[in-house]
Formats: sequence, C-alpha cells, structure tokens
Amino acid sequence: MASTKVRKKAVATAKAAASRAKVVRKPPSNAPRPSRTSSARGDLAPERVAAILRALDEAYPNAVCALDHKTPWELLVATILSAQCTDARVNMVTPELFRRFPTPAAMAEAPIPELEDLIRTTGFFRNKAKSIKGAAQAIVQRFNGEIPRTLAELITVPGAARKTANVVLGVSYGLAEGVVVDTHVFRIARRLGLAKGDTPQNVEEELMRVLPRDKWIDFSHQVIHHGRQVCIARNPRCNICNLEQLCHSKDKTWHS
Repeated sequence: MASTKVRKKAVATAKAAASRAKVVRKPPSNAPRPSRTSSARGDLAPERVAAILRALDEAYPNAVCALDHKTPWELLVATILSAQCTDARVNMVTPELFRRFPTPAAMAEAPIPELEDLIRTTGFFRNKAKSIKGAAQAIVQRFNGEIPRTLAELITVPGAARKTANVVLGVSYGLAEGVVVDTHVFRIARRLGLAKGDTPQNVEEELMRVLPRDKWIDFSHQVIHHGRQVCIARNPRCNICNLEQLCHSKDKTWHS
C-alpha cells in the first residue's frame, strides 16, 4: 500500500516537472535582445576581415603584379592581352611586341596583321589586336600620349574595362579607385564569404564596402597569388592554407 502511494507521488512529481519544463519563460523587459546584425554579418565582422587580411599579409608580403612591364603603357597593353590567357604566356609575347612598337604613337601606326601575328598565342588575337591599336590611338589623340590617371577617363580607352583600369591605376600610380576582380578574386572572395555577387562588378562593389581602402590594391595581388598556389579552383590545397580556419566553404578538401 505504501509503495503504491510512493509510485503515485513520483509520477505526479515527474508530470509537474515536465509541465514546468514546457513553460516558455519570457526575458525581463530590460534584458538585452540578441543582435541580428552580429549574426547576419558573421562572415563580414570587422575582426574576421582583419584576420583574413593579416593571414594574406603573412603568406604574401611581397605580392606584386605578375605581368612584366616597364611603363604604364606596357602594363595597359599586357593587361588587355591577359584576358582569357595566362600571365606567363603574355610575358612571353610582350617583349617582341614592345621592341617593335615601344610607344603608343608607334603602336597606333602598327599594321593590324602584324599585331595579330605577334599576339596570336594569347588567344582571341584579332579582337585583342584591334583593342591595343585602338587604345594606342586613343592615348595619342585624346590624352597626349599619357595614360590617364582616373578611372572615368581610363575606361573610355578601347580594351580598358574596369578590371584593366584598376590594374593600371593601382600598380602604375598607386591609386585605389577600385578592387581588381579577376577569376581568382571573384572565386575566393565568394568562397571566404566576403562577397556573394554573381558578377565581377557586384563582387567588386561588395569588397569595396568590406575592405579598408588602403588594402584594395594589395588584397587583389595577394588573392591572385593565393588562387594560383593554394586555393586552386578544382582542388583547393586546404591542408596548407593559412586561411583554412577562417574559411567556411562547402568544398573544402581538409578541415583542421
């Protein structure tokens, strides 16, 4: 009889505890509310962005443009030629090109067939020949033979789209008017969660909001080197990446 009473009392106690556990307790009216901004901006938190930039500085302290050039004009031409082509291939082509046509004035007078032969191995050589000749003519006729120092002017030159203009302004003049977004920067910025845009221009706009302006130039050079050496598109080498712990990409090949 006593044991039955004990069991009934235990069951009643358990039910009461379960009932209390289901009660949703409201926080006091003066309790701090969780910040939606902090969770939504997790990948873009200033401390995380700063950590990524530090890691890139450590891995690539002397990263520079891989295109060989001696003048802003040579860099402009080399960058136009680099579209859909490796920098290494461009560097094989430009020495002879610049030997024959060393200045904008000389290239403005160059026969298109000769330009095509010189740059044939860079791909899309017919369009590129027209672009570099058109660029030379524009530089001579509209800018007195000097490469413009503003983005607004430079993007009016044939072949000088925004990426090309940002390369020339940043490397030749140290002017950060934008962020160079090539295939490596586009892919890795999205992989790191620094941008979500589906076009290079959208990604550039996002990066310009996230990165300190004084890092715009170095960031691109460093990420391009990182994309070639470590964060390879088809098989990222996550096991040797010093950004691995900061990266939440779904296609990681290794986790620490």
